[in-house]
Amino acid sequence: MKALLRNMLISALLLGLFAIAGTAIVAITYDLTDETITENERLYLLNNLHIILSEDEHDNDLFADTIQLVDPQLLGSKKAQTVYRARKAGQPVAALFTSVAPDGYSGDIHLLVGIYADGRLAGVRALKHLETPGLGDKIEADRSDWIRSFDGRSLQQPDSNGWAVKKDGGQFDQFTGATITPRAVVKAVHNTLLYFEQHKTAVFAPNVKE
Repeated sequence: MKALLRNMLISALLLGLFAIAGTAIVAITYDLTDETITENERLYLLNNLHIILSEDEHDNDLFADTIQLVDPQLLGSKKAQTVYRARKAGQPVAALFTSVAPDGYSGDIHLLVGIYADGRLAGVRALKHLETPGLGDKIEADRSDWIRSFDGRSLQQPDSNGWAVKKDGGQFDQFTGATITPRAVVKAVHNTLLYFEQHKTAVFAPNVKE
């Protein structure tokens, strides 16, 4: 009987030690990979920032010159969205918004929308989405040129009626078998332009140093 109890205690102790070791390994792995993932996301974002706005167009640190903005209606989320402000010789050059198209086919579509100080679009890129492979993922620049059709557009080009897919009477192409995705992106980009027009001064306001 004593031998049985001793064996049970040893087994329980070993199981406990394995559980603790396993938990520690998972925690350490998470910490290591989390840092890597965060850095990779930063580099991916930086690459997209400089695809939309070349490095010679600004002389400030985009990651150091940001502002957090919330507007569920025009920026697509109740969460604060980051805006990266580009300046040259202290003058505003462009604002690069991380806005959201909340009505994608498979959920939120996270966008990077670059707007020059004069209201023209510097460019748009899809940062993250769950749209259908082979259909909705044509919003990605490496799968289709569609996202580049925003370059140089503004609230005046086209007018408000033109800011829709052609199926809805607008000027932007839809995808064969996937209209919801481009419709959501066109709407989100247009809304971001509207936000910029209404809040341009605040968007470029210098950060207050404490």
